[in-house]
Amino acid sequence: MNTTVDYIIVGLGLAGIAFAEELKKQGRSFLVFENHSQTSSLVAGGMYNPVILKRFTPVWNAKEQLDIAIPFYLSLEKELSASFDEPLPIYRTFKSIEEQNNWFVACDQPILREFMHPELVKVESKGVNAPYQAGKLRHTGRIRVKELVSMYREDLRKNDYLVEETFRHDRVITWDSHIDYGDIMAQKIVFCEGNGVKSNPFFKKLPLNGTKGELLTIHAPELKLDYVIKSAVFIMPLGNDFYKVGATFNWSDKTNDPTMAGKKELEEKLMTVINCPYKITDHEAGVRPTTGDRKPLLGVHAKNHRLAILNGLGTRGVMIAPLMAKKLYQFLENGEPLDTEIDIKRFKQKI
Repeated sequence: MNTTVDYIIVGLGLAGIAFAEELKKQGRSFLVFENHSQTSSLVAGGMYNPVILKRFTPVWNAKEQLDIAIPFYLSLEKELSASFDEPLPIYRTFKSIEEQNNWFVACDQPILREFMHPELVKVESKGVNAPYQAGKLRHTGRIRVKELVSMYREDLRKNDYLVEETFRHDRVITWDSHIDYGDIMAQKIVFCEGNGVKSNPFFKKLPLNGTKGELLTIHAPELKLDYVIKSAVFIMPLGNDFYKVGATFNWSDKTNDPTMAGKKELEEKLMTVINCPYKITDHEAGVRPTTGDRKPLLGVHAKNHRLAILNGLGTRGVMIAPLMAKKLYQFLENGEPLDTEIDIKRFKQKI
């Protein structure tokens, strides 16, 4: 039996979920192809944070991202009768007086004033090394991404929106009026494959350079944190004295397998931040879909306007996915131009 839909979505990470939700909101029909091969969303820390804490500079377009993202996750919570958004302050510990001064300078910038507390705060946990105190961020938190993806997948499965198999790019046949894929007829296909785009013949030449990230989960009963610590690593409370610790950045290894080298790096950095005992309970890895200019990849194939891409969300997928999904939809359906900094046309010379 033939199936007719407006869209086929390939991939069910944060990008795929965000675009599916936009289609629902606009009353469009769709099917999602998912083969569980890409794990970057599943192993993500899930933090949303509008400030780059290495240099105390604003995240690109942070306020607009948050203005769309927070209501987006609230809507998903209602839709799935679950809780995914956990507001959490972030404490950035300082290594020197100079770093303290840099924090104060950044706090005076109008674009950062809304997000950065202008006074030093004391880290109350005796298990954390913070001789120079910390700066506190506002409007931050984490999304329970693993739970979100799992529940969303189950909801799609229950409503017959999910096709759990590997998408075969060679089966795509384009006509003037539509696309055929086996017994499915669609108006457009949106590829949200993460690092899997490297196997996509339509978009594989785009300069997406995946970065592998590894994370640990630890049990540290003496740590007693109810906020995120950001130092050489981030330490995020999960509840019941469990914490997520991350993350590494590896540009050469493109596998999803945890490594001893990654574990060693995280532990060495962790021991510069805390001084209390802990036990590792989990070790995860995934390849983030990142670009050299740290901007997303949105647009359509140069020779086939029915094939589109939503990718390259990098380390901030939680914040940026809902906004990018809206922008891509408005581009595809209403002809609203994409910002040049996110449009894949910026790489026209390279591809």
